Amino acid sequence: MVKIGLKQKEDKKEIIVEALLDSGATGLMMSLEFARKNKFRKKKLGRPIYVRNINSIFNHEELIEYIVDVGLFYKGHKEKTEIDIIRG
Repeated sequence: MVKIGLKQKEDKKEIIVEALLDSGATGLMMSLEFARKNKFRKKKLGRPIYVRNINSIFNHEELIEYIVDVGLFYKGHKEKTEIDIIRG
């Protein structure tokens, strides 16, 4: 686990979170509960994305329906990115 900073474009507040690096996931994810607790503004996708389990089988109970746009900060590195919101 490493500590990274997240910030939404309009906010001046940056939050520091612990994140997994190289977890095997194909993208960046945060839980719906975390997004709500930290008041991230979600953007609804035009159509949901189905999630695959580690064995490559689609998980029909888990969908990605929202994303958040954030600035990500780590040891002097900064970038803008989208993070998928998962219910789990």
